[in-house]
Amino acid sequence: MARAVSTRRKVVVTAAAWIVGFLIFFPILWMVITSFKTEGEAGILPPKFVFFEWTLENYRNIFTESNYGRAALNSIFLSVGSTLLGLIFAVPAAWAMAFAPGKRTKDLLMWMLSTKMMPAVGALMPIFLLFNRWGLLDSRWSVMVVLFLLNLPIVVWMLYTYFKEIPGEILEAARMDGASLWREIVYVLTPMAVPGIASTLLLNTILAWNEAFWTLNLTTFDAAPLPQFIAGYSAKMGLFWATLSAASTLAILPIVVLGWFSQKQLVRGLTFGAVK
Repeated sequence: MARAVSTRRKVVVTAAAWIVGFLIFFPILWMVITSFKTEGEAGILPPKFVFFEWTLENYRNIFTESNYGRAALNSIFLSVGSTLLGLIFAVPAAWAMAFAPGKRTKDLLMWMLSTKMMPAVGALMPIFLLFNRWGLLDSRWSVMVVLFLLNLPIVVWMLYTYFKEIPGEILEAARMDGASLWREIVYVLTPMAVPGIASTLLLNTILAWNEAFWTLNLTTFDAAPLPQFIAGYSAKMGLFWATLSAASTLAILPIVVLGWFSQKQLVRGLTFGAVK
């Protein structure tokens, strides 16, 4: 039998959870509040939380005097494109490692994971020089490939974990019924791993959307996504805190909305196979 939990303990745990959640969310809340201030009010001390002159001037300036639309479209192209490209390559790779492992499969998985431990700045100069020589700087397609390769180890690892939870007997039954390798992956394996694939795609999209290091160094204008757009509000004379907060709010808004509507699918995918 499950141990009974007292009402007092429930109240304490709930209150602690709300406090921790508020502390985590407070920087985002403060950014949103600052976005509705004027530049003068954004820098005064002590700061005002509610009682100040609320304004939409910062958002109006972003839409009328900047290239926010181009940056948003570039972010969508880079994040969605790199995610779909990763799915195309990661699903067969994860299938092979999960259902047809070789002697070096574990070593290969560890090697792929170890590539994420290398500082990104260590690979910047070679990639920058190659892109400069081949005329690939400030190109959406080249940056998309970089983001795809950057997140590929995580995608393969996550899909491999999900695929390992699927009984191999189901795939063997499909083979006995005459299913080809392609049909086995597309019509049998993929539908069974939809929660895991969905959470992997969502996580990869968020990682690509938030990637700042590579986009700041490989783009200037034509392929510049939202991280490059936000960085443009940092000037030698200082930071425009109110406008910067408005730009940051608009940058995170699509991901917040996406995460809100797909949170059930994300939680289901992250716990896929955990409960038997």
